[in-house]
Amino acid sequence: MDLVKVVEMSDTDKCFVGTCTHVNDTPEVVSRSEIDSAAERRICWLQSLYSKGVRTKVAYLNDEPVGFMHLIPIEICPWGPIGKDLLVIPCLVVLSKVGKRGIGRRLIACAEEETLRQGLKGLVTIGYYHSHWFMPAAFFEKCGFKVVKRKDEEAILWKVYDSSAKEPIMLTPKYRFEPHPNKVKVDLFWNTFCPTSYIEAQRVREVAEEFGDRVSLNEYCADEREILLRYQIDRGIFINGKKIWYGYEAPRKGIREAILKALER
Repeated sequence: MDLVKVVEMSDTDKCFVGTCTHVNDTPEVVSRSEIDSAAERRICWLQSLYSKGVRTKVAYLNDEPVGFMHLIPIEICPWGPIGKDLLVIPCLVVLSKVGKRGIGRRLIACAEEETLRQGLKGLVTIGYYHSHWFMPAAFFEKCGFKVVKRKDEEAILWKVYDSSAKEPIMLTPKYRFEPHPNKVKVDLFWNTFCPTSYIEAQRVREVAEEFGDRVSLNEYCADEREILLRYQIDRGIFINGKKIWYGYEAPRKGIREAILKALER
């Protein structure tokens, strides 16, 4: 009989959690050094906020780590949504090889316990109505979450334990391009929590440096609450106001080509 248990993240779990598991599935896209650097920063960031209620739960199946979940108070979550007195699940991962064994539900049960332990009014997440594995909204609905608001494939879902809880709201990007008179302007929005965001931010810095004083790089880190609330963008790359997006870590080649095109104009 399989033995499933959920524990607080320990030192032995840092590599599993820090690398976000799926990052290791794309070696042709992400280098080992990039993975390790992002993982280290992610773990340090999570641990630095433990006193503020940030938690990471790790699921084990027969003594092997097979899933994890982050819990972040909504007031400091760099991914949104925006609200108060709620605990956010920004990321819940269960390895596909151990699916259909109730591990995700066990993690959710632990999230509910932690929400009540911290005296918060509800549990909230951002889910997606897509075929991809990441944060499927249908899973959260099966676990009793209700949709607060849906926009296209994205939705806010929550479970409430106090009737006075106020509905959270989605981030509404407030980016406005302000051109530089003599340079290509690169506006970089990033956060430490997501390894993908951290890795692509470093790539943007490296590529921008190649162009010297022809490029003006401006960074906005969503870790800083004032920045997140002002711009409401957790991750994004804008080159002369045009967003470039790949769904994964932006490749150096793509960043370079976008800057070159902007220079030609």
